[in-house]
Amino acid sequence: MAGFRAMIEVWPAALVAGAFFAVPQFLIARFDGPWLADIVASVCSIAATVILLKFWRPRTIWKLEDAPPVAAAPVHSRFELVRAWAPWLLLTAFIFAWGLPRVRNFLSDGARSEWPVRYLNDRVARGIEVAPAGTPPEKAVYKVEWLSATGTGILLAGVCAGVLMGYRPRELARLYLGTVHRLRFSLWTIAAMLSLGYVTRYSGTDATLGLALARTGSLYPFFGTLLGWLGVALTGSDTASNVLFGSLQTITAKQLGINPVLMAAANSSGGVMGKMVDAQSIVVASTATNWYGHEGQILRYVFFHSLALAALMGAMVSLQALGGR
Repeated sequence: MAGFRAMIEVWPAALVAGAFFAVPQFLIARFDGPWLADIVASVCSIAATVILLKFWRPRTIWKLEDAPPVAAAPVHSRFELVRAWAPWLLLTAFIFAWGLPRVRNFLSDGARSEWPVRYLNDRVARGIEVAPAGTPPEKAVYKVEWLSATGTGILLAGVCAGVLMGYRPRELARLYLGTVHRLRFSLWTIAAMLSLGYVTRYSGTDATLGLALARTGSLYPFFGTLLGWLGVALTGSDTASNVLFGSLQTITAKQLGINPVLMAAANSSGGVMGKMVDAQSIVVASTATNWYGHEGQILRYVFFHSLALAALMGAMVSLQALGGR
């Protein structure tokens, strides 16, 4: 975006932000579990970057061509600063709490609804090509976690933040409904993409695609990583991609003599690189930057970056698979 020389100027900030994200993420995932790895890592990364900017600045400040001149920064009181950070702090706290297994299990007790899908539940079975013999048919049950779902925590965080900022309940409801109306087409798109993930699962498309990729032999670690990227790019969810292709990755890895744990992780890691091109992420980006309606331009711009990062991840997984043999 800014050239090699400008990239070198901001490299200290990128290095600090990346290091203070990667190291805490590894430590939490290794010694505690996966539930809070990204939350703790994000907090550490933001805090480290804020501290760095207290003592360091790049030589030149990059601005948009049509950006208006920046006025002198006003001086804010400590109360104003705390109030400004409160929405993010509340969101972090709620997601942190909802990520704790004990809290999630407590909230899920008695607050769950399940509806088996007629004509589909227990009607689709995996063949022996992709699943061990005797594997029971696929469950098709629509589940709603009313309290333990992460979205419930985010909603409560938004309500608390709105009250803290002085909004009345009627104003909060009006803003919420206005946002839903503004994003109505994007929400339909997201729902359609998520439904496509279930269609590929129950129709056997994911298994067919996986079997085709298994024919790549020694190149499978590379293309298997891209399969995770494709799953997230289509469904918008790393979790959904793991549900779609996780078991297939491990089965195919065993058939090829590759570490199944590596390919399961590769599916998730490759999927992360697809987050920047999925519908949800692009909608969030366009809405947060007040550039609603330009999702197509964002997609075209970041598509190459996403694919290049997925290819780099695939190359790394290939080296790990080669070294593990």
